[in-house]
Amino acid sequence: MASFARRAMSIAQIPSRRILAGAPSIAQHRGLAGAADHHGPPKVNFWQEPMNPAQWKEEHFVLISLSGWGLLFYGGYKFFTGGKGSNNKGEKPLEEATQ
Repeated sequence: MASFARRAMSIAQIPSRRILAGAPSIAQHRGLAGAADHHGPPKVNFWQEPMNPAQWKEEHFVLISLSGWGLLFYGGYKFFTGGKGSNNKGEKPLEEATQ
């Protein structure tokens, strides 16, 4: 009967001093799950340490990395296509204008 009461209390999360006094295993212990327990140096904004990506916050690292890859692909596209856009303004190409 006592084990049934312990299970029911743990499911319902109803505190009872009489049962908790006899069974300390029911009490919740957070241990090292607190937010103040940091592992390693604290992360900073990228503009505070621009030359040290290991110190950046994860969100900043992801945004800057994606921006860099986007610029790399866009620059490669412009380089390999000659950087020419569509010429729909009715202007003559350079070769025809000089003749």
